[in-house]
Amino acid sequence: MAKEKSPVTAAVRVLRAEKVEFSDHPYSYEEKGGTEVSSRELGVDEHAVIKTLIMEDDRRKPLIVLMHGDLQVSTKELARLIGVKQVSPCSADMAQKQSGFLVGGTSPFGTRHLMPVYMEESISGLPKIYINGGKRGYLVGMAPSELIRVLKPRLVTVGIKR
Repeated sequence: MAKEKSPVTAAVRVLRAEKVEFSDHPYSYEEKGGTEVSSRELGVDEHAVIKTLIMEDDRRKPLIVLMHGDLQVSTKELARLIGVKQVSPCSADMAQKQSGFLVGGTSPFGTRHLMPVYMEESISGLPKIYINGGKRGYLVGMAPSELIRVLKPRLVTVGIKR
C-alpha cells in the first residue's frame, strides 16, 4: 500500500480508494522537460514513463490518451479507430479545465470530468509503469494491470516514433 509520504492529490485519493499498490517517485520538475526529464531524474527507461495527454475530437469532446514517453500519438490513426474526423491536443487551459490538473502534472486518475481513456496497447506488456500522480514532479509506479483495472481504457495501437 502507499506510504503516508505521498502527496495528497485527487489522483492519490483515487488510487488509495481503489486499493492500488503504488510507489512514490518525486523528482525535480523542469518546465517543458516532459518524460525525458522524469525518466532521467528517476533513472528509468523513458518507454516505461507514461504520459497522460488530454485531447479532443472534432466535436470538441475531450478524451485521455496514455502513451509511452518515447512515442507520440498518431492522431490520424486514433481518429480513424474511434470513428471521428480528427483528434488534436487540447489547449493547456482546456486540458486543465477538463482534468483539474496543471499541465505537467496531469494524471488520468481523479480527473475533474470523466473522459474516455485510450491506452497504447503495448503499455499493458510492461512489468511496471510510471505515471503522473497529479502534481508536477511526482510520478507513481504501478503494474499496468492496476491502471487497466481502475480506468478500464480502450486499448489502441497509435504510437509512432517522435
